[in-house]
Amino acid sequence: MCTACLIEDVKRHMLSRRSLFSGAAATAAMGAAAGVLSARPALAQATGRVVDLTHSYDSDFPTFDGKPGILYEVDKSFDPDGYHLFKLTIFEHTGTHIDAPLHFAEGGASVDLLPVENLIAPLCVVDIKDKAAEEPNAVVEPADIEAWISAHGAIPAGACVAMNSGWSARMGDPSWRNLPDGSLAFPGFSKAATDLLAETGAASIGVDTLSLDPGNSSDFAVHSSWLPAGRFGIEGLANLDVLPAAGATIFIGAPKHRGGTGGPARIVAMF
Repeated sequence: MCTACLIEDVKRHMLSRRSLFSGAAATAAMGAAAGVLSARPALAQATGRVVDLTHSYDSDFPTFDGKPGILYEVDKSFDPDGYHLFKLTIFEHTGTHIDAPLHFAEGGASVDLLPVENLIAPLCVVDIKDKAAEEPNAVVEPADIEAWISAHGAIPAGACVAMNSGWSARMGDPSWRNLPDGSLAFPGFSKAATDLLAETGAASIGVDTLSLDPGNSSDFAVHSSWLPAGRFGIEGLANLDVLPAAGATIFIGAPKHRGGTGGPARIVAMF
């Protein structure tokens, strides 16, 4: 083969490889852009304000059964180890936390299998503070959902619908968990309301109390219907008063321990 022919052959080979890589890069860029575009609707109304919806918690944080939800044990200390490390013993359902389908449904999805696309969602905040101030076991009713829709439009598919009962302000006081006689008392959702939310395509619900069901519930009707249907809940939310009723995006930092029924989570919202 002549030298000139060899040079031309090398040029053609290089151009072919350049086209290949250019095409691959363009395809990757298009894929990345598509990912950005798919996330954009949820963030479209955000102005950059971020609100922490998570309570800090320790062994004094109220729990459903009254047992400490988290215990600390020093495993390493600066003296003599040179660094600090705790061993933690944690019950899954303590602090601000997730209820996965498996919590109330044998064979339901564990917390590590929650669809990641449902962990960033439009947030709809339903305010029932007035009636919760009168009745500690007040519930979100279908009429509350319908009033929200009338004021703000349809609940977006995949949304998280959160109850704001004003209970977060009681944190640190025994009334967050129970009445003076020790009986559990706090607001929650009614099954009729969550049945309606299921029809809207909402993916999760949240409460600023200890449970999705009200404190006086004897049958856990919401847990027993909402979770087995493949949806999840968030309990113990904080700072819902800071958020608008519509227009915020919630970021749900669900734990990912294999086979878990739920667990402590870091929840934030942006609007």
